[in-house]
Amino acid sequence: MHFFAVLRLLLFRETIRVMAQIDDHLLLIPNRSLDCLIDEDFGKLRPIFSDRTEPEDAILLDMFPLPLTRSGRLLFVSEGRLQLLDRDGALITQKGSPEGGFVRDLHKGPVRKALKGLSRLRALMPICRLQCSFSQMALVDEEGKIHIRVQLIEARMVGGADGLIAFLRPVRGYEKAQARVREKFLELGGGETGLEAFLSDLCMGFPAGVLKPEIAIGQSEPAFDVATDIMAAYLPAARVNEKGIVNDIDTEFLHDYRIALRKIRSVLSLFKGVYSEAQTRDLKQRFSALMAKTGQLRDLDVYLLNKKDFFALIPQGLHGGVKEMFALFLRDRNEAAVELADHLISEAYQAEMQALSDLLASPERLEKGPNSDLGAHDYACLLIWKRYRKICKIAKSIDAESDDEDVHALRIHCKKLRYLMEFFAPLFPRKDVKRLIKSMKRLQDNLGTFNDCSVQIETLSDFMESHKFRSKATQMKVAKSVGALIAILHQRQAEERAHVVENFSRFDSEATRQTFRTLFKMREGEE
Repeated sequence: MHFFAVLRLLLFRETIRVMAQIDDHLLLIPNRSLDCLIDEDFGKLRPIFSDRTEPEDAILLDMFPLPLTRSGRLLFVSEGRLQLLDRDGALITQKGSPEGGFVRDLHKGPVRKALKGLSRLRALMPICRLQCSFSQMALVDEEGKIHIRVQLIEARMVGGADGLIAFLRPVRGYEKAQARVREKFLELGGGETGLEAFLSDLCMGFPAGVLKPEIAIGQSEPAFDVATDIMAAYLPAARVNEKGIVNDIDTEFLHDYRIALRKIRSVLSLFKGVYSEAQTRDLKQRFSALMAKTGQLRDLDVYLLNKKDFFALIPQGLHGGVKEMFALFLRDRNEAAVELADHLISEAYQAEMQALSDLLASPERLEKGPNSDLGAHDYACLLIWKRYRKICKIAKSIDAESDDEDVHALRIHCKKLRYLMEFFAPLFPRKDVKRLIKSMKRLQDNLGTFNDCSVQIETLSDFMESHKFRSKATQMKVAKSVGALIAILHQRQAEERAHVVENFSRFDSEATRQTFRTLFKMREGEE
């Protein structure tokens, strides 16, 4: 499949998944228009239709991770105006731009007011391009009482596909009418049926959430094929974020880019012996170089995203120094964003990514290792069981006197175990794997916070030496605030460390041990 065709497929898959999770009041009916409802029989209720508006070109806006769509709201921009179809059935409009942007930067008006609950750190972005017209339907009884209202949007997607979006607005006391209308719409093809066809021409390039490509794995499929398929799937999952990073639309693009690259690097680290030593070393170096370019910007993004948390850690009297510190962080962040954007659009970067794509698309060019032909299931059991046993050994040796390096090692091994279970999940009972991953979450969150404190302490300790200040007084003010933050972070790190033994004990229950043994421990002679 052509590279951009793969991107297109990945791009709208998350929107499809999200649409399918919305409450029952929103239905999508592919290949239908308002005309399909005109002659429908709704029993004792009679449909009344409003005049439909003239078709107009529109763009659907949302932000990561589709909070408007998830909540059953749709935000369109058409002819310089924002149109928000809210959950209560109201169509709210005001002046707006098709580029979207941060809610706080929108013109003052009713739409901006209705969106005030959205994250201030996320930007509205174009999701879909379409032509649409609006109308309403009401079902009334013989006395003229309204039992349900339905807001209807007729959509013609780029490429010519038609569809009808219906918002069901039940009236209190007439719940049966909603069930009747929903049943009728499902008969017309609404719901999840045909949803992919309905949305396939919809996507303009919204990559948020494309983090877990679906990868089919056979029980006896060679480990070499599994590893190569995973890397080949995650490379385009990384690349769909490039435009968002270059245009600096939202920090989530870089975050998703890094996650996809991290998954590829974890394959090279965890799938021992699948590739030759030389091949593994070469790929590790190349993907490590790609990741290294992104580290500074992501670190600064995380600080700025958690800005309020830092202010909350210290007394009001020390906030002045923190403000100065974050002003410097923001300056560094903007410089790093420009530097990374230049890197991503460079000929050297584009050539390297194309070369890697071509290589993964031609597995015969990759050098195999001694474990390349092992069956996927047995290989998965071998890797997961070994990693699980290593975690148990490290965790049981940790006490109040253990070095911080031991806690960090436990965190790394837990992350590797989770990656292995996620990679090979299709080979094992879904509920069991999901339960094991969930049982690790509290421990991983604990270890993650411990690590965050370590990184923040190190960064803040180096901050004073790596920055120049406007004056000696400013330097002293910042130093005082940074010192207070470091002291509190040390305290928080100690608290998190104290919870490690407790959280591991909770994870290491008899039920969890038994599930690991049942799923992953191979019989003697099979290992």
